[in-house]
Parts: sequence; structure tokens; C-alpha cells
Amino acid sequence: MKTTRQAPLLFRYHVRMIDSLIIGFDRALRTLSGTVTSTRPSPDAYLQEAELAPGERRHAAALMRVNHTGEVCAAQALVARDPAIKERFAAAARDEEDHLAWTQQRLDALGDRPSLLNPLWYAGAFMIGIAAGFAGDRTNLGFVVETERQVEEHLTGHIDRLPASDAKSRALVEQMRDDEVRHGAMALEAGATPLPAPVRYLMRRAADVMRAVAYRI
Repeated sequence: MKTTRQAPLLFRYHVRMIDSLIIGFDRALRTLSGTVTSTRPSPDAYLQEAELAPGERRHAAALMRVNHTGEVCAAQALVARDPAIKERFAAAARDEEDHLAWTQQRLDALGDRPSLLNPLWYAGAFMIGIAAGFAGDRTNLGFVVETERQVEEHLTGHIDRLPASDAKSRALVEQMRDDEVRHGAMALEAGATPLPAPVRYLMRRAADVMRAVAYRI
């Protein structure tokens, strides 16, 4: 039987969860409809557009489509229990929305489109984020640390793979990588629990599949 003191706390928790679900649903609609706007100027705003050969343009666009899909997949803040951790996640989520807007703008400039499978990627990442959140804040933070470590690796790889003359795409990816490194350090500092090796391996393989498919579709 719940005590008189527990009942208001439980009510407030459910109200916060409902608010979070509404916010999450709104973010999902904006993410998948391509209407997310950035709060920071795009890092490539003052750089000149390069003349790219058709093959270079297609390759740069495919890499940016992968990066756009990666930003579509960020959704861990919904079920954080600790208000301080939830606020940190919310700050990171604002950066991810910047990334999403920047990569969408870059795809438009390159004359290409986001992945056709973004609703599927979003749903999968959302469910993984929910599961990590319900496993506890420290596990959720560990999930963030590992995710950001892997994202940092693949963004560094994209910097090397982008056409040498595509300074605009390179500026975006470099800023995104710096932000992801900061997010990972934040989660580690907040008390992340390292994930078991099999979980890290499965995350890496799932990310490999996503990148390979999003590059083409």
C-alpha cells in the first residue's frame, strides 16, 4: 500500500513521463518530417561551395546521408530518472537537433535526400534508448559513452573519405565530431557504467549495417 507521501511523488513522476512522451512525439514528427531547425549557425555558413565532380558529389551526399541518419537515431533523454542527468541529455539533444538540421541542409545543397528508411532507424534507436533508460541512469549513460565513441570513430573516418575540396561538408563533420566527444565525456563524468563487451559488439555491428544501408538507400 502506498503511503500518503509516496502518492504525490508517484503522480508527479507520471506527469513528467507524460510530458516527456508528448515532447518525444513532437520531436519524432519534426525529425522525420525534416522540419528541425538549428539553434547555432551552421559551421559551413561562411565557406564557399566547391565545384565537385558528379561522382564526388554523390559520394559526399551519401556520407552526409549516413550522418543525417545517425542524428535521427539519437533518443535517450526520454526516460532518465535523475533530473540533473535528464538536463544533460536535453542539452546534448539540442546539439543533435543542430546536427540534424545541418546535415539536412547539406543534403539539400548537394541535391540529395535523407535515407528512405529513416522511420525504421528512428523506431529502432528509440526502442534501444527506452531499454537503456529503464536499465537505469548509469547504464543509460554507459550507452551514451559507447555510442559517442563509435560515432566519433565513424565521423573521423568520414573526414578522411570526403572529397578533399568539399570544405563545407568537412566543416560540418568536424564540428559534429567535437560535439559528440563532448557528449561522451559528459556522460562519463556523470557516472556512466561501462557496457559489457557483447553489448558493445552488437551496437557496433548494428551501426555497421545502418551505415552500409543508409549510404545507398
